[in-house]
Amino acid sequence: MVVDDETVGAIEQGLLVFLGIDKSDSEASADKLLKKLLAYRVFSDAEDRMNASVQDIEGGVLLISQFTLSADTKKGLRPSFSSAAAPRDAELLYNYFVNQLKLSHPSMACGIFGADMKVSLLNDGPVTFMLEA
Repeated sequence: MVVDDETVGAIEQGLLVFLGIDKSDSEASADKLLKKLLAYRVFSDAEDRMNASVQDIEGGVLLISQFTLSADTKKGLRPSFSSAAAPRDAELLYNYFVNQLKLSHPSMACGIFGADMKVSLLNDGPVTFMLEA
């Protein structure tokens, strides 16, 4: 991931996580999501079945704040962000999540909250999931 022509985060095999934070989210929901994220079995085992977690494969986690995930797109032709947390609150919870991730899974990198980031991804599969706490 690049910000202002400088690489600020990169991983090899692992998970690219876009984290959207809603008004209703809390440290408790962040803890629950982190536990689920690290244990979620999306990597192939020896039998080529999705039975391994990012912890099992000792993979990396690249975490990026992404408020647009909070968009309500049900009505009209323009997204509404009324359920998204206020930027200050979202940044506090994002930083909490980053710190908890560092404690739980040291093979990680993260973006810069609110920055215009250029994100590159090689999606193997492709395999993409939306996790909720």
